[in-house]
Amino acid sequence: MTLPFNSITKTGALLPLFFETCKKGFANNEDPTAIVDTFFRKYQARRSPKSQIDLLFRFIQYIERQVVLFDAIEDAAFPVVNNMDGIGTLRSLKEKVSSENKVEILQKYLEEFKVRIVLTAHPTQFYPGSVLGIITDLTEAIRENDLFRINELLAQLGKTPFFKQTKPTPYDEAVSLIWYLEHVFYKSFGSVYDYIQQNIFDGKHIDNDIINIGFWPGGDRDGNPFVTPEITLKVAARLRETIIKNYYRDLRGLKRKLSFAGVEDRVVALEVELYKIITNKKSTLTLEYLTSELKEIKAVVIQEHQSLYASELNSLLNKIHLFGFHFSTLDIRQDSRAHAAVFNDMVNVMIESGSSSFPGNYHDLPETDQIQVLSKLKDVLILI
Repeated sequence: MTLPFNSITKTGALLPLFFETCKKGFANNEDPTAIVDTFFRKYQARRSPKSQIDLLFRFIQYIERQVVLFDAIEDAAFPVVNNMDGIGTLRSLKEKVSSENKVEILQKYLEEFKVRIVLTAHPTQFYPGSVLGIITDLTEAIRENDLFRINELLAQLGKTPFFKQTKPTPYDEAVSLIWYLEHVFYKSFGSVYDYIQQNIFDGKHIDNDIINIGFWPGGDRDGNPFVTPEITLKVAARLRETIIKNYYRDLRGLKRKLSFAGVEDRVVALEVELYKIITNKKSTLTLEYLTSELKEIKAVVIQEHQSLYASELNSLLNKIHLFGFHFSTLDIRQDSRAHAAVFNDMVNVMIESGSSSFPGNYHDLPETDQIQVLSKLKDVLILI
């Protein structure tokens, strides 16, 4: 209401009146047109049709920004409203199994247990990237009770459009969702995994990743006609680029801390290779080498430097274990008949090439026999 924008005060004052008119009209089973006409006739009779539409549009703008503010407040207040160590949390579970001497049972369960979070996509589900950034900054400002910063961000919000002139492509949807991967899941999944490793497994490595992510945008081949093979490859490349950037940022932070002999040069070398990948330059860095090198650096830190910053190194290793070089699994959803046709063509090529992996009558075999054949495959097929 206090933002220095034209007509915002009038919009804020009229919106409650419009709400009451809508509420009463809906209760009386009036149609929307009659409700809107009643409001303008009663409170804004002198407005022209164009001015009426402008006011309704400003109502939408005002409400959109209220929702953003509430989202930011809710995020900032979440740890206050909710008991972060209460029933249902990892800490509560860990303390309960410890008191009942069932830690080993929980360990065995977590070695097999896995939760898969699938991120779907629809253009109406997303704020623009600029608005997501404002929500993040506003949440932090509210948490710190920084009134000057809050006022600045609300002013920025008032000037930031919530819609685009063109409909988002599947790639645009993917980029919007990757924002959450980068700014929310990367940190939170890493923290959850770190806690489980340190407090339930006593710091030992866990082969099971426990949490992984499915990603629909760019892979929904049967639900979105605009998803093409090129879009799928482009989304996969963006996922890889984003996770590499996160590793690069973490490694840059570690470089400032790991300034020890026998360690600093190795960290710098890894940083250079990650930067090459980000800037599309040729790099020989593999996931396996990155993991092994960081483990060796961690061993040196533990043996020669009193484990200084070893926990930060271990946290980065855990994130690499969780996300690899792919960040999330791109779920390719497509008509099963299309998959069957591709697979059958591949089998036919193998049979015609004289491969011993598939019998000549493979397509005529019962399903159980086909499964037996497939379970013993060891061929490497190169598609040209």
